[in-house]
Amino acid sequence: MEYFSDQEHGSKARTEDVILPSVWGGIVAAVKGLISTGAFGEHFPEVCLDGTLPVGTDESAFSLAIQAEIPELEWPLKTTQRQQEGYRWEEIPYSPSELVVLDFVQFCYLHVSKPIQGTYHEWHKHYHLSFDSQTGKDEFRQKINRIFSRNGVSYELKQDGNIIRLAPAVLREELESANFSTGDGTLNQMLEEARRKFLDPNPTIRREAVERLWDSWERLKSIEVPLDKKDSISQLLDKAAAEEKFRGLLEEEARKLSDIGNTFHIRHSEVTQTAINEPLHIDYLFHRLFSMILLLIRARNI
Repeated sequence: MEYFSDQEHGSKARTEDVILPSVWGGIVAAVKGLISTGAFGEHFPEVCLDGTLPVGTDESAFSLAIQAEIPELEWPLKTTQRQQEGYRWEEIPYSPSELVVLDFVQFCYLHVSKPIQGTYHEWHKHYHLSFDSQTGKDEFRQKINRIFSRNGVSYELKQDGNIIRLAPAVLREELESANFSTGDGTLNQMLEEARRKFLDPNPTIRREAVERLWDSWERLKSIEVPLDKKDSISQLLDKAAAEEKFRGLLEEEARKLSDIGNTFHIRHSEVTQTAINEPLHIDYLFHRLFSMILLLIRARNI
């Protein structure tokens, strides 16, 4: 089903890196519903008292396993916390950090299955269960990604169980499907590493993506004439633009990008350099250089 608002106005832009309490509440509700149906019973079975067949989820074993692997996550799962307002205490909406939430989603995806009711046990009033692992994972992934999408959250749970950060729309398709072919194996590997790091949910890893991309830029600039970087970049720019004014624009941009790499804490670590910490600034710089690199690679391969 597609919501009427999406039909009328399109889906919400997936730009939010912060997981708000409302999103966390939706995830908690989904997982609690799955626990109640026995969807985690394949890995954490509550066993029938008259035999060895699973009849549901052993929530105690499930929670112990989660706390062992995600120690920052509190159990029972909480969606509110107490806060003092003057002489009173109020319950306010709460969500853990983004990385804790995403780890929790991945843990659940790894262990979820679709429970299939078998024989009915009249004495204990329950069904014996079997499980369809792939269907359970597909349904869980669709449910989580729907929550993310409806709230404009820029994360997506993939079929392999990994979670990626959706790049801003302007270069999303290029980043997610890029297959680098520069003729230089090391450069291809460096660009792929930068691409992969940029799609990581962890902001620290995304900062590393910017550093790796600027390293790639320096290598690309010498790819035509390895012993003469100035001549090499000139040849690259010639291939990218024959028209004089646009060629000049690209040369100015190439010079500016190199200056950025030397001025900010990207390629070097001197105390005089400026650190880049804001996620939006990281996105901006990555996209700016990635666009230039993509243009030069494509022009070189024509």
